[in-house]
Amino acid sequence: MITFRKQYFFLTALLFAIEILIAMFLHDGIIRPYIGDFLVVVLIYCFVRSFLNVSIIIAAIGTLFFAYLVEFLQYLNLVKVLGLQNSKIANLLIGNLFEWIDMLAYTLGIVLVLFLERMRSPGLNSLRTT
Repeated sequence: MITFRKQYFFLTALLFAIEILIAMFLHDGIIRPYIGDFLVVVLIYCFVRSFLNVSIIIAAIGTLFFAYLVEFLQYLNLVKVLGLQNSKIANLLIGNLFEWIDMLAYTLGIVLVLFLERMRSPGLNSLRTT
């Protein structure tokens, strides 16, 4: 079940660097809140595929459910419940504001992943491959 895929790990590192740059330097109303959410699910997907020998569809659905869970925890004000509202790291990683549009951004990010995986490996069962 454990594996190492260089290409996914490279993409993970690249996307992580992009996410850091967005968080540090962009304080706009589109790229940081929406493109950042869109890219974060791609990052998490690539991280999962870097180390776990699971199918494309399992990795994609698992990533999407994880993103939905984090958004739901924002709805429950988890950062405040844990007393971490003054922690920049907790607010950055978990977030503190539930928004339905974030769910859309996560979903579209996974749709992009599935599209790219399909283009990379065309064929009837390409989404089931490990």
